[in-house]
Amino acid sequence: MSEMMDEEIKRWTARRKSALVLEIIQGKTTVAAASRQFDLTPAEIEGWVEDGKRGLENALRAKPEDVREQYERQLKDLQEAYGEAMLEIRARKKLASLLGKDES
Repeated sequence: MSEMMDEEIKRWTARRKSALVLEIIQGKTTVAAASRQFDLTPAEIEGWVEDGKRGLENALRAKPEDVREQYERQLKDLQEAYGEAMLEIRARKKLASLLGKDES
């Protein structure tokens, strides 16, 4: 991978990202070194590493989830969080209006 990465990379394909993540996991390079070498933010590379770990974990499960199942589970979690946030906002508005009326 290092030889392939010596050239200036204009587009980071999944194959290139996975090769870099593998080098980081194997200890051949670090996030900081890769960040400097390829002019990427450490957060961006760390995100790729985390994505890779999640994908690896899923691949090694007895019954891997397909991408659709992962997406649907994530969507459900986000919808639940959104619903809870909306309830909290409504409760705060109601409380604020009740407290505002008491002061009048």
